[in-house]
Amino acid sequence: MNTSFKLMSAVSLLALASCNSGSKVEPGTYVDLNTGESITVIADPETGYAINSETRKPVYLYVNSQKDTIFTTGIVVNDKLIATEAGYYEVDDTKVKVDDDEIKIKYDDYKKKVDGDDYKIKDGDYKLKVDGDGDIKIKDGDYKKKIDADGDVKIKDGDSKTKIEDGVVTKQKN
Repeated sequence: MNTSFKLMSAVSLLALASCNSGSKVEPGTYVDLNTGESITVIADPETGYAINSETRKPVYLYVNSQKDTIFTTGIVVNDKLIATEAGYYEVDDTKVKVDDDEIKIKYDDYKKKVDGDDYKIKDGDYKLKVDGDGDIKIKDGDYKKKIDADGDVKIKDGDSKTKIEDGVVTKQKN
């Protein structure tokens, strides 16, 4: 199976699985569906999505010992995959555009853009932006959170503001 087809299939499932809630990533050893390598998966502390414990990069599809294909959110997606005549897998009704390193996904009110190590997710009012250098921005309604690569955190929730440096609250305004 062509790697670009596998990648397209993997990111396509992100759109579908993001619409399901209540899933949880179970830490353990799995096979990365895109690379075929054995990896240790853990939940990202910010998003709850599956990441490779060694590289800290997102894992979109991985396979457990029972041969279930699991999506980055922890849900089993066996019944959501369809095989095409070309021999790769895709999800119905998902719009995916792949240009070199850039991948764009649209599904109902969900959007995801992956560009190298950077990615953005928009799901209704929720927005997530992750830069390849480690900076993370989260916005959900009036709530905003920024996490710098060095671990410093800024949180704004309505009129309340909090700044955390080196794990210690250094500024707080209510």
